[in-house]
Amino acid sequence: METLQRKVLPYIKLMRLDRPIGILLLLWPTLSALWIAAEGKPDITVLIVFTLGVIIMRSAGCVINDYADRKIDGLVSRTKKRPLITGEIQAKQALQLFAGLGITAFLLVLLLNAMTIWMSFIGLFLAATYPYMKRYTYLPQVYLGAAFGWAIPMVFAAQTNTVPAVAWLLFLANILWATAYDTFYAMADRKDDIRAGVKSTAILFGDDDKVIIAVLQVSFLFVMALVGGQLELGLSYYAAIFIATGLFIYQHKVTGDREAAQCMHAFLNNNWVGAALFFGIVLHYAIN
Repeated sequence: METLQRKVLPYIKLMRLDRPIGILLLLWPTLSALWIAAEGKPDITVLIVFTLGVIIMRSAGCVINDYADRKIDGLVSRTKKRPLITGEIQAKQALQLFAGLGITAFLLVLLLNAMTIWMSFIGLFLAATYPYMKRYTYLPQVYLGAAFGWAIPMVFAAQTNTVPAVAWLLFLANILWATAYDTFYAMADRKDDIRAGVKSTAILFGDDDKVIIAVLQVSFLFVMALVGGQLELGLSYYAAIFIATGLFIYQHKVTGDREAAQCMHAFLNNNWVGAALFFGIVLHYAIN
């Protein structure tokens, strides 16, 4: 049993299954979009496929990210103990795992309609190319928002066989939100990233980082309010926006000194933003 654990644990770490925050940050907006698309009554197959798909594709994204960064992670204090750096897993094994996860996700998508299947190729492309963006642009966090948010138009396609304007509003909102929370994440690594020669919004924004994050968060809340107005969502939804606003204020308060632990705490706190908005949407449809 111990031998099995020693063999399996590095793969769990590589896929970040021991750190589910990435799954949650991807899952909440996906489920929110599904509940809106289905007007509170999601198709059970679509619900299961996207829930499992989020877990699988987030895991695949972590694997290809660590493969892409295998020559960089050793220079960053937070990532120098990742399995590809310690030698517990080899690069070839990581690629094989990524391929296996991608194939599994695609087999799940085959249970859905043709529009969703075609859109899944874009999702795979975004997931596979995101890790390389930090070498070419200071805006990899924006690209991450698109990669994380692509499940939103996909879920509308799966549930309704169309992608209405509100789906693209939610997609835009997710890009704004992801850019904001992943900038907090990047702020924790800023010094190491500069040494390693990689780019991020935290480096680009510099001393204006928190101001720009605040602008992104306000923009996110504005777009979400537009969604609520367009869909005529009720009080529970706007209560959720109010809670999200309070959480954003809290994030800025705890990152006053911009210490790495503070920035990571602010990043993790975004789980509650996504959860609040999802449950606000669920409650609306449950009582209407």
